[in-house]
Amino acid sequence: MLRRTLPLTLALLTAVSLTACSNPDAGTASSSTKPLVVATAGEPDTLNPILGYGTDGASLIFDGLVARDAQNTLIPALAAELPVVNGTTVTAELRGGVTFHDGTALTADDVVFTYRSVMDPEVDSLLRSDLDMLDKVEATDASTVVFTLKYAYAPFLQRLVLGIVPAKALTGQDINKAAFNRQPVGTGPYQVTAWTPGDKLQLTANDTWWGGKPATSAVVVAFVADDNVRAQRTRAGEFDAVELAPKLATPFPGFGVHKVPTADYRGVMLPMKNPVTGDLAVRKALNVAADRSAMVTGVLAGAGEPAYGPVPPTSEYAEPSVAGTGSADTAAAGKLLDDAGWTAGADGIRAKNGQRATFTLMYPATDSLRKELALAVTADAKKAGIEIKPEGLTWDAITPRMRSDALIMGFGNPYDPDFVSYKLFRSDFAEQGYYNPGSYHSAVVDQALQDGRSRPDNRKDAYTTFQKQLAADVPWIFLTYLQHTYVVRDGVNGVSPRVEAHEHGVENSIWWNLHTWTRA
Repeated sequence: MLRRTLPLTLALLTAVSLTACSNPDAGTASSSTKPLVVATAGEPDTLNPILGYGTDGASLIFDGLVARDAQNTLIPALAAELPVVNGTTVTAELRGGVTFHDGTALTADDVVFTYRSVMDPEVDSLLRSDLDMLDKVEATDASTVVFTLKYAYAPFLQRLVLGIVPAKALTGQDINKAAFNRQPVGTGPYQVTAWTPGDKLQLTANDTWWGGKPATSAVVVAFVADDNVRAQRTRAGEFDAVELAPKLATPFPGFGVHKVPTADYRGVMLPMKNPVTGDLAVRKALNVAADRSAMVTGVLAGAGEPAYGPVPPTSEYAEPSVAGTGSADTAAAGKLLDDAGWTAGADGIRAKNGQRATFTLMYPATDSLRKELALAVTADAKKAGIEIKPEGLTWDAITPRMRSDALIMGFGNPYDPDFVSYKLFRSDFAEQGYYNPGSYHSAVVDQALQDGRSRPDNRKDAYTTFQKQLAADVPWIFLTYLQHTYVVRDGVNGVSPRVEAHEHGVENSIWWNLHTWTRA
């Protein structure tokens, strides 16, 4: 849930498609000269992978050592084969003949530079904590990279989707402020022509890409934050494909709708320092008062399912005992509040020791889906005697208030339960941006999340403990898992949806194999 893409999140994923990897003729057909124009709500803050661009993949501008195919299975990318794991040592052999957009040959030194830069405390990388298991990275020759881990980390190969940058372009520079961050050089199927902040990103095909010539010679990514404006501009024929909220994703004339399964959840983050949401009884009451099934039907137009935790039901690590029925239990919510001394007043709103049961619930004003969820939670809470004041704001206004005011947030990915949850719920990340902004602290959760990443033999038990403790403490009211909804012009071929993460702006989503899309 980074600020823009992470609501943000996070860059068109460069996971190379199975077709491009297995078919030597993939991408060799003559490319279309008319740009594909796609539209997203989120705009990245940077185009540098070291600083967080393409967190869950490398984008169409960059490649990682590995990528993900249409089933989210890891496949080789810049690595000739999947890297070899031997305890705490991981060895990657590079694919031969790969060059950056400027013609410079890819070497192991570029890989080492990229990962060391993320680890460098002088660099403002959002990814540093993602690599805290990494002790060192070295090049043993021009095509071999060896990663040495501090401890055996089960999903380490998943971290090798990070886009690789050319060392010579950034060596000796302040990476935090480098011009490269807006005009980067990568190895991916597309290179940046221009980036107009607040408007669009223009990409042209890298015809010498190691994966084959892209099917379309140019791509324009339009940044349109407001859901309704994106829908209006799609109806006007401006876009070939666009992400829209479920209620807006209707079959426009000449367009079809794709509903894509995800591990992307929405919920209410409840700050522990707020005098109302800091009360466990209030949090538990809100949890049972929420009518998740009605939200799926009414807000999501059926494009989703109820959520009760950050590990999606499709995961092998999901703990079924924390799930509910989806329906509200207002009577149970009332009893929880009665037992805790929250007494209803003349207007039906409860109070305890002079503290009225009322709090603000923030949401990004341009996000119609989060607005509707906020209103639904408000209505459900009122039935239990809790007054919520929904407030639509800009992210600039939301950010400084997260430690004291509740917020409709979104996160989640299908790759591994360590991802996102480790930073979102551990005590040592409290109030670090969008990670654990409500200052939730639990020694049990801290230990379980650490065990989940560092004890491969005990992961199932660790994540079961994590989910049960989270359900007992209720730092979030998990509401729904979404289906991401897209509207795509008829005649656009090659669209291949896969289970998606939360980061569904320009960095991920249905665009992952856009380099293979064609027009009829």
